[in-house]
Amino acid sequence: MSQLLFRLSKLSSRNKNVFVQKSVRLLSTSPCLTLCFVWDELLEGGSYIGKAVFYDPAKDKIHHVPGKTIPQELANSKMMGSSQGWGFFSQRSNHNSVCISDQFNPLSSSSKIKMIPLPPLTSMLFGQTKVVCNVAMSSSSPHEEDCVVAIKFFGRQLSMCKPGRDLYWTNRLIPFDCAENSNLMYSKRDQRFYLPAAGGNYLCSWDLNFDNDPKFNELVFPNFPDMPQSTWEALDSCIREDHWVESPSGQSFLVKLYSRVGSKAATVMVLVFREEEDQVTAKGTRNMCYTQDIGDLCIFLSKNDPFCVVASSCPGLIPNSIYMMDHSIAICELTKGTVTRIDLPDIFPLFPFWIPPCSV
Repeated sequence: MSQLLFRLSKLSSRNKNVFVQKSVRLLSTSPCLTLCFVWDELLEGGSYIGKAVFYDPAKDKIHHVPGKTIPQELANSKMMGSSQGWGFFSQRSNHNSVCISDQFNPLSSSSKIKMIPLPPLTSMLFGQTKVVCNVAMSSSSPHEEDCVVAIKFFGRQLSMCKPGRDLYWTNRLIPFDCAENSNLMYSKRDQRFYLPAAGGNYLCSWDLNFDNDPKFNELVFPNFPDMPQSTWEALDSCIREDHWVESPSGQSFLVKLYSRVGSKAATVMVLVFREEEDQVTAKGTRNMCYTQDIGDLCIFLSKNDPFCVVASSCPGLIPNSIYMMDHSIAICELTKGTVTRIDLPDIFPLFPFWIPPCSV
């Protein structure tokens, strides 16, 4: 149990000063966390010049990407989500007016920020569009013909559209409650959007055609970690999040995060279950086996769609680990059973979204 339960006594912090690199020209990036955008100068017409600020966990550095020109429309917007390196923004004066932009892509052009308007959001009878849980995209380029963007709102509304092609959103009612405790993601292997259902025993999914009913897969757990009943009872009093994530090779995992209510050191326990692909039944039942070994992989969890990176492709990342962003940046090393918090100097993430690796 000592390797599983991450109590406050097992938390450690990196109190050393994180190196700040004020200006950087990148050709490729490791995964990074969006921190904030700093305005430097107001231009004629209402645009701004400023710098995007990122945290690179592989190098343990803060990067400033200067000289980015932000149009007035983005300056008057708030970031509501991120997927595939693209930010989703809504107008402060009208939350139903939304667009996607590469403003926080570390490699995007500084002088030509891309903005792609999306159709105005519309609320369903039992839905709302003011509070967003997370967003997901089926492609890293919204210009691809089959690219679909999806927004999961607090409550039961799910909205999908094809950027630049659809004139309106297709709204769907999520067929269960409490969906805010799980994040929508896109599976490249299955070409479907996945959302763990409340309770974590079913996986709900939608295809890219919009007009089909959601599909359900039952998740079966043949083994759980051996822990005292008192530990399980303590976990029952925690908040649990379920994250479905896919590795670059198509391997699927279910990550269960347990956290205490009102605790700043939020994460109490992390449980990882690996899908046994050779045991999927004709009815679609999926066997999920508990594991403390995900190999040379890192899983990144925040308020956006979760993703997975091969650690050896980004030197400095810790393999067999989960990088989290909630109340703070934290790294869970599954082998050691420890959680390390990262203290950033005088910066609190205003946009707590991990961005996957990108290159030019």
